[in-house]
Amino acid sequence: MTAPVYALLADGTTVEIRQARPGDAPAIREMHARMSPGNLYLRFFSRDRDLPADVAEVLCRTDPAGHGVLLALLRDEVVGIASYDVMGDGVAEIAFAVPDDMHGRGIGTLLMEHLGSLAVSRGVHTFTADTLAWNHAVSRVLSDTALPLRTRSGGEVVEITMPLAMDDRYFEIIAERDRRAIVASLSPLFRPRSVAVVGVSESPGSIGDAVLGNASGFGGRLYGVGRAVAGLPEPPDLAVITVPAPEVRQAAEDCGRCGASSLVVTARLDQEAGADLLRICRRYGMRLVGPGSLGIATEGLNATFAATPLLPGVAGVAVQCGGVGIALLEHLARTGIGVSSFASVGDKYDVSGNDMLMWWRSDERTRLAILQLESYGDPRRFVRTARAAARAMPVLTMLAVRSPAAPQTAPQTAPEVSQTALFHQAGIVAIDSMGELVEAAAFLATRPVPRGRRVAVLSSARGAGALAARACADGGLEIPPLSEGLRRELELLLPVDADCGNPVDTTPAVDPATMRECVTRVARSGEADAVIAIAVPTALGDPSEGLFDLPASLPLAVVLLGQADNVTVRQGVPVFGYPESAAGAVAHAARYGAWLARPPGVVPELAADREAATDIVSHFLERHPGGGRLDPAEAFHLMEAYDVPVPPWRWAKTADEAARAARELGGHVAIKAHVAAEAHVVIEAHGGDADVQSVPGAVEPGLWGEEEVRAACGRLAARFGGRMSGMLVQAMAEPGVKTRAGVADQPVFGPLILFGLAGMAADVLGDRAARLTPVTDVDAEEMIRSLRGSPLLLGGQGRSAVDTAALAGLLMRLSLLAEDLPEVAELDLDPVVARPDGVEALDARIRLAPAQRQHPYVRRLR
Repeated sequence: MTAPVYALLADGTTVEIRQARPGDAPAIREMHARMSPGNLYLRFFSRDRDLPADVAEVLCRTDPAGHGVLLALLRDEVVGIASYDVMGDGVAEIAFAVPDDMHGRGIGTLLMEHLGSLAVSRGVHTFTADTLAWNHAVSRVLSDTALPLRTRSGGEVVEITMPLAMDDRYFEIIAERDRRAIVASLSPLFRPRSVAVVGVSESPGSIGDAVLGNASGFGGRLYGVGRAVAGLPEPPDLAVITVPAPEVRQAAEDCGRCGASSLVVTARLDQEAGADLLRICRRYGMRLVGPGSLGIATEGLNATFAATPLLPGVAGVAVQCGGVGIALLEHLARTGIGVSSFASVGDKYDVSGNDMLMWWRSDERTRLAILQLESYGDPRRFVRTARAAARAMPVLTMLAVRSPAAPQTAPQTAPEVSQTALFHQAGIVAIDSMGELVEAAAFLATRPVPRGRRVAVLSSARGAGALAARACADGGLEIPPLSEGLRRELELLLPVDADCGNPVDTTPAVDPATMRECVTRVARSGEADAVIAIAVPTALGDPSEGLFDLPASLPLAVVLLGQADNVTVRQGVPVFGYPESAAGAVAHAARYGAWLARPPGVVPELAADREAATDIVSHFLERHPGGGRLDPAEAFHLMEAYDVPVPPWRWAKTADEAARAARELGGHVAIKAHVAAEAHVVIEAHGGDADVQSVPGAVEPGLWGEEEVRAACGRLAARFGGRMSGMLVQAMAEPGVKTRAGVADQPVFGPLILFGLAGMAADVLGDRAARLTPVTDVDAEEMIRSLRGSPLLLGGQGRSAVDTAALAGLLMRLSLLAEDLPEVAELDLDPVVARPDGVEALDARIRLAPAQRQHPYVRRLR
């Protein structure tokens, strides 16, 4: 933790967390002066009144190797201190203090989380603390950290030992604290008692006037002001700032001084002005929506300048693009779904998609979440947040915004793969277009999620039924044949010329009561997980009329051919204008249902020599501060630190060393030249073949005996001369299926674990799988099985299956490496040879870049 961060206390108050500086001693002494004598005694085990002053000087020393001190500041006043001092062998003694008037607000717990993150990044693995036996407050704070505690009593003093075991349980507890604090901080924004619109003009036509007009039905206290916020009779819970960009900073400062709790800023700001705005909000503890916001809306309050009146309903909506927000509000009003809360987050300086998902989870009115975001902040935090929200309600998003293009050295990191990986893991329903999103929302907001992929289609128009069946198949749904018994039941109900297969052609002559009974029989049979009923009104009547009072528990989509709108909701039933629209909505719902039924998976405890790995990374970046590629020996050492299987190898700089290495390895070997002038050397050698993708002539494979090795070294030296910095001498691998695995730091989503078959054909076809870290056992298995080329790995038709458990283990080890080492910007294992008896990575190319080594799950605001 090198830069200050802001975080939320349990009650939603914003505090700054930063490391102590030499000039902080006076503020620390002042904090101790506010502490009661009893509190000071519990802190120092002494009644010496001079001790706090002496300790303040010690706490402000700079010794990052053996000492760490964090301060919590509320409006520049120190309200908490936590420190550790290394005692040796990765063990550090801790202490913390919070003044009496700040007890019970979660400051100690928050500081301990950040202190643990800081200590782990510096190699500390265990905390110890001595506390008085009756100091229950300290014991409670340490217990609340969710770290394992071991206690040993020595009379009045209790010694507490805390291994910094930051496992999934620890992260889930932190995430739940984070959620509660964020919900508390957003309450003034979405449940305000008072609202001020800043920027109302005397002459109508301004954004402020539009917002004030839309908000006129607000049941709380509503104020419209030009600029004079200080003159308000009370601090507003929410201030909507609609002034021009040059005036935003002063308006925000005025709102902060008068005690406003949250801001919405409509103006677009440049980067410098936006940073100033955020600093003001952090200083005064105001949550910020925007800048560049259309506004927010919640029950009883429309604080937007949208033209369409809002319909209260069940969908939570967060957008970055105001135009998209306006369109969604109109569609959700027209369909009857309505909005529970809406936020146009604009440039997303503070309130984000993560915040909104946490808010909707706490809001009983919200049954569906819709996101339109161009970026996702901390991707690992987003995945955890979205996954928790998706367990409670469907979460939909649009894939309209593409990620930046991937580096040419990592062709498998295509933007679509990145987005698909993110949303699949999070359980988010990802959709290509707004129209399709609204159609899926109509189904998911009104009908239960299908338990499987089987769909029955009943249609009064044969051609429309065929269109629906084809669209279902295109969407990954099944159209199973109906059982003989069910077919006979339907034949007895329907006209004689009906076709009772699946799709069921009811004929245009079917009456509403018969159509209703047929749908009911099919649904009750258990032979379909969802039903699509297609009706064509004729002079004989409208067969759909009997379908709108069926039980709400039935996953039913009605298609009314000739309907003007693509989708509407009628008596709680989604009604589509086209068969393809209904099939698409059901397909999205079924995929979400499959995710809900998917085993959650576990991240296994995997051994790793983290100290050795960290040394490799830190030593390289000391030599190359801007980053770069590890040489082959360093790359293989890093793989071995994480138990990634590689063939036996040696590093050699001369022909004599290479000959000796070949003798030690025995059997056939390959020699791989490291050509320092090249960006990287892609080397593969097994079965006597060499595939050199970057530097021709860099590999000499299939060598036997010292004489052949020396001759090969001579040829390499002649080709590359002084550019060759060394040679990797490697035992030849047994043949197998060539695959490729790696890590890529994707600009929008963070680290991805990638897997696919190796070779140009796989690259051209894009047959790749990707997941965000952490990769669970279920994720790894899905990555292997999702490839179109997976039959090569899974066996069959006379072919033996490879060791898929070993492949999955390799993917999870790469995930662990990516979590531990944020400096790994790119890692490519190509090829990884998979055989029935295991896997081996024959080559490793790793690029490092400087990165902040802070734990990704520590609580902090953006």
